[in-house]
Amino acid sequence: MEARYEVLRRATEEVAAVDAHAHNLVEHGSAFPFLRCFSEAEGDALALAPHSLSFKCGMRMAATLWGLPCHRAVERGGCIRSLRDIAALYNCEASLEKVEKFRSAEGLKSIGSKCFQAANISVILIDDGIAFDKMLDLESHKAFAPVVGRVLRIERLAETIINAESFSGSSWTLDSFTESYISKLNSVSNQIVALKSIAAYRSGLEINPNVSKTDAEDGLRKELTGPRPFRITNKNLIDYLFTCSLGIAVSLSLPVQIHTGFGDKDLDLRKCNPLHLRAVLEDERFAKCQIVLLHASYPFSKEASYLASVYSQVYLDFGLAIPKLSVHGMTSSLKELLELAPIKKVMFSTDGYAFPETYYLGAKRARDVVYRVLSAACEDGDLSIQEAIEAIEDIFRRNALNLYKLNVVNGSINHETAIVGKRVSLSSVEEDVLFVRIIWCDASGQHRCRVVPAGRFYEITRNKGVGLTFAAMGMTSFCDGPADGSNLTGVGEIRLVPDMPTLVRLPCSYAIFMGNYYSLNSKLSRHEEMVMADMQIRPGEGWEYCPRNTLRKVTKVLLDEFNVTMKAGFENEFFLRRKLVSNGVEMWIPYDNTNYCSTSAFDGASSILQEVYSSLKDSGIVVEQLHAEAGKGQFEIALKYILCTVAADKLIYARETIKSIARKHGLVATFLPKPDLDDFGSGSHVHLSLWENDQNVFMGSSKDNFHGMSKTGEQFLAGVYHHLPSILAFTAPHPNSYDRIQPDTWSGAYLCWGKENREAPLRTACPPGVPLDLVSNFEIKSFDGCANPHLGLAAIVAAGIDGLRRHLKLPEPIESNPSDHSSKLKRLPQNLQESVESLSADKVLHELIGDKLVTTAIAIRKAEINHFAKNPGALKDLIDRY
Repeated sequence: MEARYEVLRRATEEVAAVDAHAHNLVEHGSAFPFLRCFSEAEGDALALAPHSLSFKCGMRMAATLWGLPCHRAVERGGCIRSLRDIAALYNCEASLEKVEKFRSAEGLKSIGSKCFQAANISVILIDDGIAFDKMLDLESHKAFAPVVGRVLRIERLAETIINAESFSGSSWTLDSFTESYISKLNSVSNQIVALKSIAAYRSGLEINPNVSKTDAEDGLRKELTGPRPFRITNKNLIDYLFTCSLGIAVSLSLPVQIHTGFGDKDLDLRKCNPLHLRAVLEDERFAKCQIVLLHASYPFSKEASYLASVYSQVYLDFGLAIPKLSVHGMTSSLKELLELAPIKKVMFSTDGYAFPETYYLGAKRARDVVYRVLSAACEDGDLSIQEAIEAIEDIFRRNALNLYKLNVVNGSINHETAIVGKRVSLSSVEEDVLFVRIIWCDASGQHRCRVVPAGRFYEITRNKGVGLTFAAMGMTSFCDGPADGSNLTGVGEIRLVPDMPTLVRLPCSYAIFMGNYYSLNSKLSRHEEMVMADMQIRPGEGWEYCPRNTLRKVTKVLLDEFNVTMKAGFENEFFLRRKLVSNGVEMWIPYDNTNYCSTSAFDGASSILQEVYSSLKDSGIVVEQLHAEAGKGQFEIALKYILCTVAADKLIYARETIKSIARKHGLVATFLPKPDLDDFGSGSHVHLSLWENDQNVFMGSSKDNFHGMSKTGEQFLAGVYHHLPSILAFTAPHPNSYDRIQPDTWSGAYLCWGKENREAPLRTACPPGVPLDLVSNFEIKSFDGCANPHLGLAAIVAAGIDGLRRHLKLPEPIESNPSDHSSKLKRLPQNLQESVESLSADKVLHELIGDKLVTTAIAIRKAEINHFAKNPGALKDLIDRY
């Protein structure tokens, strides 16, 4: 049956869903427990949540999403489905402890983007009536979904009004309260897409639509005698508020969501059967009020289906029931909804709350269950396959778009979203963004991209990616063809899949250079965006040649075996060149002729550097320092240390930004290690540290101190020291790299290490604020702009793992210029050939990085060696490539 309904499966997976009912996310560090992802229980009851079928289900889903191994037992209740699913998404061990540790290391932005991208949610409607600790405002959710609408909870609004300090209990009358309530509701009506009631929680759904004002006023007086903050529980007052709100909803054409069925423990389930709403539904005043019964009304799903079939104003939403129930419960509940209710009235939501994982689990489970139910309906002859595909579009998208009057372009995303009137409007994508560049960095360290028009990107490519030949990862800096021996050819194709959390806007995109100014014509100044790509051999499966996947793989080993992550901060050194035309000959000459940290140099380039800084800041890249370097027209921009997987991405973006802005000013920025053999070279020095639970564990302590390092720090650095000749094949991967790595040039030419020794390739650092007898990180000097940063960092991590596994020790530090010790110190490789020979013999790097990828890298390096030995003048062609 599975093969027969593959088209149905694809339809459920690819539809961009409207999440019609959810709640606010919370910031990292909120007191709201992460375990609540998987259960509505609280307090002592929450401890038993891992033993429920729904919890076991959800955990397995999360593991799949993050790419985690699912073979290990999960603490607190075994190998459970929800945790496994989250763990798989995070590519970590499927235990609650490991998942929470991963979440902490990644941060909300990264976690949220991954979850929402995997959930494929294009619109979120948020009921912000639940007050979570450290919850995000609605605007902040637009970082994760392009369209965010507000659902206003009527009980919360009423309580907010009465609890306001401007009113005292004795001054309230029902008329003054009603006037204030209606006024407040009307004032925000153009900012909301629906109302919501939780009367079920307070006094039940047996609403009296004809409650008298006398009874309601008496209820208000009784409530006002209670303690503050005020919480409405009186049935007469709740019934009055409910019917009043329905009347307003009719006048404003707003749907009303109503909690029905199960929920928290303060709910009396007997009073939550939607059949109790018959009196309201029969009242002619509310016949045109569109009412949405939330949560599949479980366990009253049959009753809800009946009501939707006989009352034109009743709609159904199955969030909460999916994903909180077991697979059998979810499937049965959805089947019961569809027994009588028109498909045009049934809607998806996640009921996501607090944590991005709840949105992911809700969406994933819903897609699985809808596919299961609709394919069975096709098998039974109730639906044709085409009708089932239409039903998928209705359930996940169209029904909500129509009911909530959402003006959203099908399948597309726009970053400039506004709520206008009672509609969430989404302007055309290409009015603002014209192109999206899908970026990858190949094994020769060159940045490459495929460019997709923004409309197509957001409709199709962001989920499906674009094709790319195997040969692309075997190319050299001098030829767009695979190197001999790379084992990569033009046969075979992978997918470049956008990693949406990395999406940023390019500076100065699509600006047209005209003489000495840039056109400001709006049609010529639309923006471009760029996004890093993962290389996948099939959906969800990383290609073994993918640099980003390689770095994730080795950092996962570091985390799994030693409970440690690595952070990295790069120093970007680059040259600026300006064009000079002399006697009809075009030359690119140094931007200036100043010296190290020259104020004159900074004055001359200040406008450019200010623009670079602002653009990096807008892209979320933190700059710590800028200054002129020692070379002619050379500058350095130092970036803040962050998780190494993120640092590698941001280094690529920083280079792209610097190059783009230089080009805007008629200049060329190059990161080539040694563009002028008679001048200083440029490096991409990287500062590295080790972290466990937000603690720097590279740094030593009073009880654990080896030249300022901890034992963990020493062993990791000893591994890097031991493998450094091999590492250079990744961090200094071009013949030109070795023109830079020379004695007495602060580039690290001898195999040694030292504290604050800038002539050593490995320098331990004691920055301001760190006790003088300790060090907080180490710097690798032998890293340059020809390196693929993901592969360079992967090689470093692999070497560090070997140091930790074998408990390697460092020799004594060198505390003076290594050249003074040249008789006893070993030179690092003096050319690329020597580095390649070291890498070829390095079994550890072959094992941890991957033998096939290492083989390809070696083939590329050998091709570079041969070409530039025969064509030394070809160096000038590289200024534009790096």
